[in-house]
Amino acid sequence: MSRMQRKMGRFPKSQYSPQVVLLVYHWSSRESEHDLLVHKAVAKWTAEEVVLWLEQLGPWASLYRERFLSERVNGRLLLTLTEEEFSKTPYTIENSSHRRAILMELERVKALGMKPPQNLWEYKAVNPGRSLFLLYALKSSPRLGLLYLYLFDYTDTFLPFIHTICPLQEDSSGEDIVTKLLDLKEPTWKQWREFLVKYSFLPYQLIAEFAWDWLEVHYWTSRFLIINAMLLSVLELFSFWRIWSRSELKTVPQRMWSHFWKVSTQGLFVAMFWPLIPQFVCNCLFYWALYFNPIINIDLVVKELRRLETQVL
Repeated sequence: MSRMQRKMGRFPKSQYSPQVVLLVYHWSSRESEHDLLVHKAVAKWTAEEVVLWLEQLGPWASLYRERFLSERVNGRLLLTLTEEEFSKTPYTIENSSHRRAILMELERVKALGMKPPQNLWEYKAVNPGRSLFLLYALKSSPRLGLLYLYLFDYTDTFLPFIHTICPLQEDSSGEDIVTKLLDLKEPTWKQWREFLVKYSFLPYQLIAEFAWDWLEVHYWTSRFLIINAMLLSVLELFSFWRIWSRSELKTVPQRMWSHFWKVSTQGLFVAMFWPLIPQFVCNCLFYWALYFNPIINIDLVVKELRRLETQVL
């Protein structure tokens, strides 16, 4: 019997069936990436697609759905609308906050020429490589992953992230997450202080807090991320416990440098060969990291607990 057969023999064959079904479900249930608004010029949007864009701004936007449909507002017409027109008949958007939210998002659409990504699936469609990188950074090195976002993706990703996990006190709790992220300012010193403390000691908690705020948008996916973050926090505590119990604290700087070098080298290697990786492989790795890593980490936590029990006995 080969080594691969022995490894597969550890898991019942029935466990593979749900995994395959889940992967097929997500690939079939997701809209084709070419059909997503993030890939379609706004001037080519149909009236139905304009309404879809509007509704994704938040639950409150459904109040104006019928008004836009009755006027058959397509992409070209949407680009011409102004705040004055939104406040009058036939749109009659009397709530000034709603008008500002629509106008701010419309300005972003005009600047980009298409819809900016507003959820995990749209972000993945626009940035397949980066989304996969962030999932593996969650497990391998969340601190370096967040540092990468700060240095190379500050406005589009890091800024929404820090405002979600370290919100300002004056933020309205009644607003949905997408509305809150439409117009973000530079973080205050208080936000930076809170972020740096959590970044240093509780990096996985940052991921869990961010996923928690997206529960309404990604119900099950957010829960997978939260559970995985909790499991990874436990595994990190076990790692520090082993170092402490073996009196190897002096080796921490060397371990950190070795870890930094390893992760950086792997990241550079993947970046060089990424254009050659088929999209199908990217999708497989993405969904595996998203949904099945928590299952693997549960097994790792159980093994660590058993090892700890053996040491105590």
